Amino acid sequence: MKRVTGIGGIFFKCKDPDKIKEWYKTHLGLNTDPYGAKFEWRQEADSTKKGYTLWTPFSDKTKYFEPSPQDFMINYRVENLEALVEELKKEGVTILDKIETYDYGKFVHILDVEGNKIELWEAKDE
Repeated sequence: MKRVTGIGGIFFKCKDPDKIKEWYKTHLGLNTDPYGAKFEWRQEADSTKKGYTLWTPFSDKTKYFEPSPQDFMINYRVENLEALVEELKKEGVTILDKIETYDYGKFVHILDVEGNKIELWEAKDE
């Protein structure tokens, strides 16, 4: 079973997310929106299918990364979230919440061996 298939997003804390988004837009050309920036790409196995990776600044006051004390969180794309979560449970990995389903995919959060929060995402790509 494949586990991680790619990077789904890079999330980080900052003092002023709007200012950061504007700076990256002005100086590095990121096409930002209220959520950050979306980098579209074509899937290797089927180039007719699109995928994307997110770049998202969060307020330094966010609690979204807890219980991790880090100022960042990485979102990894996976193929079969339910099966992967079952395997991770057997391996003793800390699962922080239940799988949530949205129109753009399924999510769950886990902790790595150093307590970094990780977001796993089974995307619904175009």
